[in-house]
Amino acid sequence: MVEEVQLLITTIQDQGSRIQEAFRSYQDKHFIQRTPEFFCLELCGEAGELANLEKKLWKGKEISIDDVESEVADVFIALHNYANARGISLEKVVAEKLAKIEKKRSKHQEDGTIY
Repeated sequence: MVEEVQLLITTIQDQGSRIQEAFRSYQDKHFIQRTPEFFCLELCGEAGELANLEKKLWKGKEISIDDVESEVADVFIALHNYANARGISLEKVVAEKLAKIEKKRSKHQEDGTIY
C-alpha cells in the first residue's frame, strides 16, 4: 500500500473515533433523540443543498464560498449523526474502504489503465 494512503488510514483510525464520539456526545446532550431514518433524510437534504450550490457555480452564477462551506459543514455533521444513529463506526468503515480503493487503484496502475 502506498505510504500516503497508509498515513491517511492511520490518521483516520487515530482521530476518527474521537471526532465521532464528540458528535455523539454533543447530539445526545443538546438535542432530542432522532431515528436513523431522520438523520439519513437530513444527510440527503444537506447533500442536496450542497449540490444545488455547486450546480449554480457550474452555471456561472455568483455564489458565496461561505455558503458552500456552510453546506459542507452541514453534510459532515449530518453524516456523523447518521452513522451514530446507525451504530456505524466511520473510522472503521472509511479505513476499510480506503484500503479497498487503494488495492483497486494499484491494480489499475499496474495494468496501465485509468481508475
